[in-house]
Amino acid sequence: MKKTALIFAFSAFIVSCNQSTKQQESTSDAQENTIETKDVKTEDTQASTEFNIENIPFSTADIGDFPFINLPKGLEARKGAIQKNFDVCFFPINGVMTPFEGKLYKANVTAVQGEEYSQRYFEKSMEDYLLSVGAVKVFDGEITKEEYERYNKQDPNKGASGDMGYWDQNMKFYVIRTKEKGNVYIQFTSNNAGGTLNVLQEEAFQQTITKVTADDIAKDLTEKGKSILYINFDVDKANITTEGKEVVTQIAEALQNDKSLKIAIEGHTDNTGDALHNKKLSDARANSVMNALITNGIDKSRVTAKGFGAEKPLVANDSEENKARNRRVELVKVN
Repeated sequence: MKKTALIFAFSAFIVSCNQSTKQQESTSDAQENTIETKDVKTEDTQASTEFNIENIPFSTADIGDFPFINLPKGLEARKGAIQKNFDVCFFPINGVMTPFEGKLYKANVTAVQGEEYSQRYFEKSMEDYLLSVGAVKVFDGEITKEEYERYNKQDPNKGASGDMGYWDQNMKFYVIRTKEKGNVYIQFTSNNAGGTLNVLQEEAFQQTITKVTADDIAKDLTEKGKSILYINFDVDKANITTEGKEVVTQIAEALQNDKSLKIAIEGHTDNTGDALHNKKLSDARANSVMNALITNGIDKSRVTAKGFGAEKPLVANDSEENKARNRRVELVKVN
């Protein structure tokens, strides 16, 4: 009897050991699978955060014309929205605010009068529409405070309409890649008070500045009776910069080539700031040009100078581009 019990106990011990060994092997296998799974997830995560525009599929949808987004019904862009033919805008790539250049639209979004703003309505409208036209989501999250401090002073539109990219702000960033319209970058934010929207159509910079020549000035004066020039001065001063002096040299040459030519030099500004200050500044700048011409050998009887401030704009002062056009010097033929 004792012998039988001993054999039974020994057998049970062996079975127990075998089960323990199998459990350890099973646990080990499970651990190995878990590690392998984690490795795969890590690799997938890294792959998903890499951005290469060439990996974005082309959209065949008709996205319309710039800025490509009609706001949802009941929402509108607040006054002061930015629309520029060329500028820079920063977008979050892997949490790093990265500059892209091209045609830019930036706006603050609010509800139309009589309606209540809904964060969910704005975000869902935007996301559903963007996905419907083949946009690809690149980023959905916040940047770090360190990243904000690194880039924010590089952004020329910081604090203006449509501004975003703060460390405590969720940003959603999409890309539409098209063969006809090129690469279109769209990002937006929202809270329970309103939203912001940025749209950039990527374009390479094209230089449009050409050197003003004496022949150009003479041709304008003969055919149009005046020549519109953009002479550079020191900021808020009448001192002509080195680049500005090159233009003055060409004016002097045009006058030297035609000894009978007499001109009135008119200074103009945009409407930014105090009107009286602008008029005085434009007058001082016109006189600086006149004095520079006299120094270059032009008889003072052939030139006069007067400033008009913002009294005679070429175009409405309703954008930075138009204001730049209004900050000018005009040469008017007087004989």
